[in-house]
Amino acid sequence: MEILHRLKLRKIKKLLAHKSQNIVIVSHRNPDGDAMGSSVALYNFLGKLGHKVNIVVPNAYPQFLGWMKGVGETLVFEKNKDKCVEVFRNCTILFTLDFNDLSRVREFAEYLLPVNCYKVLIDHHPEPGSFADFSVSDTSVSSTSELVYLFMKAVSKENIDKDIAEAVYVGIMTDTGCFSFNSSKKQTFDVVGELLQKNIDKDKVFGLVYNNYSIDRMRLLGHCLGNRMVYLPEFRSAYIWLTQDDIKRFNFKVGDSEGFVNLPLSVKGVVFSAFFTEREDIVKISLRSKGNFAVNSIAQRFYQGGGHPNAAGGESKVKLTETIETFVNILKEYKQELLDAE
Repeated sequence: MEILHRLKLRKIKKLLAHKSQNIVIVSHRNPDGDAMGSSVALYNFLGKLGHKVNIVVPNAYPQFLGWMKGVGETLVFEKNKDKCVEVFRNCTILFTLDFNDLSRVREFAEYLLPVNCYKVLIDHHPEPGSFADFSVSDTSVSSTSELVYLFMKAVSKENIDKDIAEAVYVGIMTDTGCFSFNSSKKQTFDVVGELLQKNIDKDKVFGLVYNNYSIDRMRLLGHCLGNRMVYLPEFRSAYIWLTQDDIKRFNFKVGDSEGFVNLPLSVKGVVFSAFFTEREDIVKISLRSKGNFAVNSIAQRFYQGGGHPNAAGGESKVKLTETIETFVNILKEYKQELLDAE
């Protein structure tokens, strides 16, 4: 397996040695800090190698990530479909980042499948798909951004500069909850140490991401904690829910609810948290847990989703009230596991 890996890495390095590649980087719907951090880092890195590069995402990214170098060049499929289809058509190398299945980019999956180019998957989610020619996949790694950094280092470490390092740091920082989870391996901190050697200002980066919210977002947070959080101590669980009226009332922007699902886990004794967001045709669901209580199997079994053992998501196609009622019944089924969770 190692020999095969090295041979395939040799091939992608040879492809990247040619200066005339049309490269497209794609990531999942509702791109978060890891999706955008890894994409922007790779975008700047490949640009330094002399390639023409485009980032394409299904829908808008959070504005608090808009300060990273190159993020403003991102093509949003929902806003510019024709241009995105054009860059797919001319693509010679396709990088798919931070998702394991084409269903995560459902808006343009149909355009990616027939693309006749070399496909590279870099991701840290379980059960990666088989659509790529070369995969860098490891569920034990903190984030896709960490994997992208290791990939870039293997290709041409001398081309990793401060801007690239900042983007990688954003991805690692946000996907580990500021190093509170998915960050138990020495390698993650070794990588961060190398990023600091590029003279990044980690405190400034933290401020740009976490101290850069709108007043509407802060009021939405207060509304969620005061009026939309339900505590279920008998199941060691809690959930937060948002209606479409809530979304309109607080002028919701993409990324405004980022991290809300983690907040109930701060309640003493809570090991399982859920966040429900009502959309026009679906209810979006985020699940988080502590310790050995796995939520990815619940996401897969009940919500057509998946993810990591302690961080997963999916969706429901029934009304919000019915979705929540079903969720409480699911808790009854898992009650003993929740009570025994460590």
